[in-house]
Amino acid sequence: MKFRLSAIAALLASSTVMAAEPTTKELLELIKEQQAKIESLEKKVDKSQKKAQEADKKAEASINAVEQSMSSVDGSKSTIGGYGELHYNDIEDNEAIDFHRFVLFFGHEFTKDIRFFSELEIEHSLAGDGKPGEVELEQAYVEIDLSDKSQLKAGLFLVPVGILNETHEPPTFYGVERNPIEKNIIPATWWEAGAAYSTEFVDGLRADFALHSGLSVPTDGSKSFLIRDGRQKVAKADADSLAYTARLKYTAIPGLELAASVQVQDDVTQGELGAGATLFTAHAIYNTGPFGLRALYATWDIDSEEAKALGRDEQTGYYIEPSYKLNENYGFFARYNVWDNNAGDAADTEMRQSNMGVNYWPHENVVFKFDIENRTGAQDGSGFNLGVGYQF
Repeated sequence: MKFRLSAIAALLASSTVMAAEPTTKELLELIKEQQAKIESLEKKVDKSQKKAQEADKKAEASINAVEQSMSSVDGSKSTIGGYGELHYNDIEDNEAIDFHRFVLFFGHEFTKDIRFFSELEIEHSLAGDGKPGEVELEQAYVEIDLSDKSQLKAGLFLVPVGILNETHEPPTFYGVERNPIEKNIIPATWWEAGAAYSTEFVDGLRADFALHSGLSVPTDGSKSFLIRDGRQKVAKADADSLAYTARLKYTAIPGLELAASVQVQDDVTQGELGAGATLFTAHAIYNTGPFGLRALYATWDIDSEEAKALGRDEQTGYYIEPSYKLNENYGFFARYNVWDNNAGDAADTEMRQSNMGVNYWPHENVVFKFDIENRTGAQDGSGFNLGVGYQF
């Protein structure tokens, strides 16, 4: 019995040793099993990588399809953009809300040297008989690069005067409404049809010369000789008297822009009264760090006895606008405006308006605006304005 117990104990010990120490054959089998698992995992990884590559190819194909849809067969490209602004005005208890402008830009690049640009606008949301709005074609021109520093354009384009006439997207300026000088003296937005040549003499010194259609101011009624009411907007416009505009712009110093424009027209009544007119504008823009400053002066001289009798042979205005940008999201401004469309009259017809407020940019191309407005002089009133605008 003792022998049997000893034998059983020996066999159990031998079995334990054998289980704890696998043979070479068992090790080889284990290695093969692990190798098979590794190869299986590698196949799964390869499949995942192939799927990811296929997804990337599909995404790239989609992008290429979009690009091709915006390109013609000869490789030229088309672009689309635009801007818009909604205003709420409460001045002297006159409350109004207005989607003031909805604008779309369409451009096409025929070659690297030849391009087309256009701008289509709906003003005041709704146009038609008895409606407040208008549908307007504000730009439609072809531009050709004559050299690295000179261009020629022909068609419908913005007149090179003032600050806002060419750059007036809502995120680019302070205040809900555009300043009254570049509305009543420089009748922005102001476009004409013709041809223009631009050249850069040296770095930072540029000149623009344009021959284009001109104004046709009313000659009777309360709006006689008012500049803004003389815009023909190139809608079967009378071209008896063309206009000539020249501008010189200096931007060689970082943060500084100085510019002056002169426009001459032989007759702003288009042959009715023979009233020659000259416009002179000058402006300065300076930005250094968070501080900014804009200032503009504009004046008309109209050679007409009829205009002189109304005091409208001279029409002038100016504004100054300091600003401070707290950070990339918030900016504060104040603006003082003075203008007079009857400056040739001995009576006090000068209008003065002050605005101060804040712009908030949640994105560089989206802006929310608020300003307080106070008018004195010939047109009293006070209140506030709210607005939101965008560009893309």
